[in-house]
Amino acid sequence: MKSPLIPTTVVGSYPQPHWLVDHALLSKVVPRVRMKEMWRVREEYLHEAQDDATLVAIRDMERAGIDIITDGEMRRESYSNYFATALEGVDTDNPGIIRNRMGVETRVPRVVGKISRRHAVEVRDLQFLRANTDRLIKITLPGPFTMAQQAKNEFYGTIDEAAMDFAAAVNAEVRDLQAAGADVIQLDEPWLRNDPEAAKRFAIPAINRALEGITVPTVIHLCFGYAAVVPGQKPTGYSFLAQLSESTAEQVSIECAQPNLDLGVLSELSNKKIVLGVIDLGSAKIETGEEVAARIRKGLEHVSAERLIAAPDCGMKYMDRSVAFGKLKALSEGASIVRKEIS
Repeated sequence: MKSPLIPTTVVGSYPQPHWLVDHALLSKVVPRVRMKEMWRVREEYLHEAQDDATLVAIRDMERAGIDIITDGEMRRESYSNYFATALEGVDTDNPGIIRNRMGVETRVPRVVGKISRRHAVEVRDLQFLRANTDRLIKITLPGPFTMAQQAKNEFYGTIDEAAMDFAAAVNAEVRDLQAAGADVIQLDEPWLRNDPEAAKRFAIPAINRALEGITVPTVIHLCFGYAAVVPGQKPTGYSFLAQLSESTAEQVSIECAQPNLDLGVLSELSNKKIVLGVIDLGSAKIETGEEVAARIRKGLEHVSAERLIAAPDCGMKYMDRSVAFGKLKALSEGASIVRKEIS
């Protein structure tokens, strides 16, 4: 299926059904380690239930008119823990504890040995998605910099070394995902903004190692965090963005609608396609197609239509499903409005 001018996509997640997930338990939490108690379905039926939920997500994205879809990440407790806790070298039974600048403690994967991929993690998910849609498909994984930042390192001499082994594990996975039919592969790297000094030191080498040998379009996604988890005013600029021009990723995905990002920064990424966040996930208000079109037009002041892809700001995991669907319909309508104007 050929992609239209200014194609629409999702960043990754879509709301999981309430019959599948305990949303009260999951609310305002982004699990770093396993959180099996969030699943409402008994373990012997969970695999089938996750497949059914994935079909719901696929059909919603198709009905909304999205051009490049994902599986909605229905099988994941979070964007990162699904892959990170499946790796060799991580003690999943005895998590580590890290504290943020505010002193808040978070349970995280504890690295006790050399990181490597012991088996494919998302390949079956990709195959299921490919078998159930004729749309272009995207699969997402946590990036190596973010996984290294989210782990308690008790093995490596430096976090830089850990990140490079996380990158090798990601690369083993993305090579298999490409072979299985992925049209687009995205690495989620929201933590690039948390520690810009470390990012300057090793983020680009780690990202490029993770994407080594990949020929399908690749994306690096940056954001300021889920709106449900990081409420209030967000920054209007990224501390680590221009440097991504040195990465081998073809596309950079950025959150723009809620933080009202200064789009002048896009001039620093002239060698990349831009996945522009034009759906505000900080509000339950469903945008009109014209509101979305206006945000796309602002993007076109800095990026050509051939280099622009329209998307929500971030994953939609924490939204009400009816709101998420309405916002995706508005995304499709807004892109259609702009395409007609410039065709």
